[in-house]
Amino acid sequence: MWIRSDDFTDGEAIPKQNALCVIDPDTRVTFASNVNPHLEWGDVPEGVQSFALLVIDVDAPSSRDDVNQEDREVPEDLPRGDFSHWVLVDLDRDTTTLRRGAYCDGVTHRGKSGLSGGPTEGVNDYTGWFAGDPDMEGTYRGYDGPAPPWNDSLVHHYQFTIYALDVESLGLSGDFTAEDVKRAAEGHTLGSATMTGTYTLNPRLT
Repeated sequence: MWIRSDDFTDGEAIPKQNALCVIDPDTRVTFASNVNPHLEWGDVPEGVQSFALLVIDVDAPSSRDDVNQEDREVPEDLPRGDFSHWVLVDLDRDTTTLRRGAYCDGVTHRGKSGLSGGPTEGVNDYTGWFAGDPDMEGTYRGYDGPAPPWNDSLVHHYQFTIYALDVESLGLSGDFTAEDVKRAAEGHTLGSATMTGTYTLNPRLT
């Protein structure tokens, strides 16, 4: 299998229009267009019944102690973990393209409610990130783009992975997560493909 995008090339920077936040000279960062990128995949295995898509930042800091602090950067050697940005399952087997902006076009404070009919969107990790924020707290479903710490010493890497599955549905509903998708897809994955985009809000690294 393969996966590609009209918006960025594997290994290159994700465009600002696909990000949740961009650099702002006065306020450090500001909200961006937050448009989901175009994606397309092919060389699908025989027997596929549905697809699932996960978009994961694999460089999320394991601790928030240094995040977005004026007097320091998040250390490069700090242990890193995953931060999910898009959890999408039960895509029809005939679907091999996601149009730019079809699933997200703009920042929705407190999170989007999710799709009605067709594929199903799980929650992304902004749900936890914004917990306790009176202006942003909520359940974030579907796509929300990159917004890494503006003082991180690492450029973040975002993995877009499409899974070809031998079932029409993974049977997930409610506030399911990327980890729930991975567990449900065990033993049902016929093939997969990944492309990676990069993003930073640290002016020193741009």
